[in-house]
Amino acid sequence: QVQLVESGGGLVQAGGSLRLSCAASGRSFSTYAMGWFRQAPGKEREFVAGIAWSGSITYYAESVKGRFTISRDNAKNNVNLQMNSLKPEDTAVYYCAADANLGIPATMTGPYDYWGQGTQVTVSS
Repeated sequence: QVQLVESGGGLVQAGGSLRLSCAASGRSFSTYAMGWFRQAPGKEREFVAGIAWSGSITYYAESVKGRFTISRDNAKNNVNLQMNSLKPEDTAVYYCAADANLGIPATMTGPYDYWGQGTQVTVSS
């Protein structure tokens, strides 16, 4: 079993930055692909960024490419999402997710086996 705990959300003005962190339990973290997703009120959960088990492959949604950076530290069992140049449309609950099977991040929610509880990010205009 894997537990994921997100932190780092908050309220920020447009153009500002936030760094989200996801702490994972479990000895197999280094073999999991990890993803960040977000869900705004009334909308479906959407892919934001993903990173392979090794950190060598990263994927980003077009809407965040060039502004967000995903990284991981397998020694510390965490994955981070650095968010710069934030926009009001980035406002959502952000979720960390782990895929125990593929090793390469999926861009859909289905393949992910474990989810955190989410952290709220609010960007004011």
